[in-house]
Amino acid sequence: MSPHGDPLKVLVMHNRYQIPGGEDAVVAQEVALLRANGVEVETFFVNNDGITTVAEKVLTATQVTYSWQMRTRAAQILERFKPDVMHVHNTFPLLTPSVYDAAHAAGCPVVQTIHNYRLVCLNGTLFRDGKVCTECTGKRVPWPGVQHRCYRASAAGSASVALMLVANRLRGAWSKRVARFLMLTPFARDFFVEHTDIPVEKMRVKPNAAADPGMGRGAGGYALFVGRLSPEKGISVLLEAARQGLGMPLKIAGQGPLEADVRESHFAGQVEYVGPQTPEKIRALMHDAAVLLVPSLWFEGLPMVIPEAFGAGLPVVASAVGSLSSLVDHEQTGLLVRAGDWADLAAACRRLASDTVLLRSMRGAARKQYLRSYQPAANLALLSSIYSELAPAASPLPASPSPTYSSLMPAGNSRSSIALASFPHSSTPMVGGGRSPSQGEGPPSL
Repeated sequence: MSPHGDPLKVLVMHNRYQIPGGEDAVVAQEVALLRANGVEVETFFVNNDGITTVAEKVLTATQVTYSWQMRTRAAQILERFKPDVMHVHNTFPLLTPSVYDAAHAAGCPVVQTIHNYRLVCLNGTLFRDGKVCTECTGKRVPWPGVQHRCYRASAAGSASVALMLVANRLRGAWSKRVARFLMLTPFARDFFVEHTDIPVEKMRVKPNAAADPGMGRGAGGYALFVGRLSPEKGISVLLEAARQGLGMPLKIAGQGPLEADVRESHFAGQVEYVGPQTPEKIRALMHDAAVLLVPSLWFEGLPMVIPEAFGAGLPVVASAVGSLSSLVDHEQTGLLVRAGDWADLAAACRRLASDTVLLRSMRGAARKQYLRSYQPAANLALLSSIYSELAPAASPLPASPSPTYSSLMPAGNSRSSIALASFPHSSTPMVGGGRSPSQGEGPPSL
């Protein structure tokens, strides 16, 4: 490990997804941010693209619980690179929790970011048949998930994931081998405290960073939806609310299985479907929008459209469900409405359309929330403090504003006192190219 004064060294491990999504973009931007600020980062990324034949799928299923091959490869990197911290993101299905053991043997502390609900749910989403499902939480063996074939509609695949969860939970893979768990929201922290054996003292709330889009003006006066057009995103609720009247026009950006329904609802002056858009166009849409709508029906992790919207000073009207309830400060940075209730969603939009004083106040509060929690400088300071708990001998990262600093930068200033990486904007994979919560990763059928 690094003696005092040497640059911090971090090994980042991630199992990429077959269909790129927000999680892959978040990992890439965090690596870029660390490197831009003097951290020596080595990455070990694997992907599932090679899992195509029946034989490959069967082999993956037999190793999803523990992979000696991945443990050996991780051990080799640890021996050569000698990191101060090993930061793990997704381990499913190829990396597996075996990489924790390699770090433990090397005396390297492990940080694990929890991006989804895989530790308590076979499909990682707590969403089934169009509604939130928590049948497997609190059970030693997640039999309901196997019975419902929750992982890719496969009984064998679901049983394989269930075995992975049970076996690794029993041996203490997460509770004993991981030093810090990074939870994206306070809701996620509280949920995992209640439903897993992970000690709360090992958890830290650290949201994802978002590139600064700059403060918008909201001059367009429309409501905006950005995301995948799929049932769990509340598209049917959104369209019904628009039919009943939002008090402002609605623009919808994205694509997905419900695209035909959205196209049918397109009518001039009220609903405009603009299709999938580039990150630059999404930022422009956010700058001119009056409010962002997030009517999701599932718990969500941390949908990056929210920090991106806050960065533009764009208030958010979101469902009061799961992580969304801890991301939006009701009547401060936006409004919370009952999940699945189109009338409540429409009423909230009409309220903001008629109350310009409240809307203006929310715009300022949203921007301040971005600067406190999601701006790269603030996010890096928080991540640095977590790494320092585990590797106090390494050099600290460059001085930067505290995550809770009170002296906020001017709204139009997108620069900070630390180097900001030019990392990919996270809207791209999620606007028309993201995964549905019903989609898993790994062997599609076993």
